[in-house]
Parts: sequence; C-alpha cells; structure tokens
Amino acid sequence: MNNSNVTIRSACISDAPLLCAAERETARVPGHLVSLPQELHEDAFARKIAEHAGIGSYIVAERDGVVVGHAVLDFAGPQAALAHVRTLTIVVHSGRTGQGIGTVLMNALFDWVRANPSVERVELRVRETNAAAIHLYKKCGFAEEARFRRRLKLADGKYLDDIGMTFFAAESRP
Repeated sequence: MNNSNVTIRSACISDAPLLCAAERETARVPGHLVSLPQELHEDAFARKIAEHAGIGSYIVAERDGVVVGHAVLDFAGPQAALAHVRTLTIVVHSGRTGQGIGTVLMNALFDWVRANPSVERVELRVRETNAAAIHLYKKCGFAEEARFRRRLKLADGKYLDDIGMTFFAAESRP
C-alpha cells in the first residue's frame, strides 16, 4: 500500500484522550495489550506525552488529518546503567491494521534512534498470539531474545507467553 499520505508528527498533550481511547479499544482484544481497557487513563497519557515533549520519541501517524496510530520509545528506567535503552510501545488504531501504518511508525522511530546515538538498544514485549506484530518487528530488524512463559493471565483463565524482542541500534548505524 502507498503510505505517502501518512504523516508523522510528535504527540501533543491534546492527543491524550484520543490515544487513550485507541489503546482502550485495542486492549479489548485479549492478548494485544497487557493493560485492560479500564486500566488506561487519559491523565497518564498526558503525563507521558509531556515527559517526551521536545524529545520527539512519542509520535502519532495521521492519514487525511485522522490519527491512525501512535508509538513511543520510553525510557527503560531512571538508572544511569539503562540510559542507552528504550522500550517500544506501538499501536495501530482499530480498523487501520494491515495498511502499512505500523511500518511507517517504525521507520520514523528508527530515524529518531539513528539521530540519537545515545540510544543503543530498543526492547519490546509482544504476545505470542499477535502474529502481525511479530512479523512487523522481525521485518524491522528485531530479534527474539526471551520468552516469558505464562506471563499474562487472561480473564478466561488461559495464559499467554510474552516474547521479548530486541533491536540493537548501533548495528543499524552507518
């Protein structure tokens, strides 16, 4: 699909209600997100967006003026030993999957990573049942690093494994 009409911009605090609603919708599909819909709050989105303001690592994708996805490279922790690590969260909004939006978001984030040499490692966790996301991550250079067996327990009592995947940014720089 031609993604020339998808634009990327930094997230704004005014995006918080929309991004929260989109994640709530995604969380309704068992195993897509760790959080349950009721665990996601607009004020937490606003705080995270503010935390990343001016950094450029919290982005949204728009198509024809409509936000269709978002992603953030979050700090792995406050410790100096983790300053080189970011954790990835990416959400293609409901009804927009399979249109290449995830790839556009990933490419934009990788542009940001390449421009920020202090970021050397990007980590994520993905549910074993989310084949589309796993395919995207592998296509973008992530490799499976760990499997967390029975990490998530669903409402029906079933368990899902989480797959830890890693991208080493230094290996992608010229």
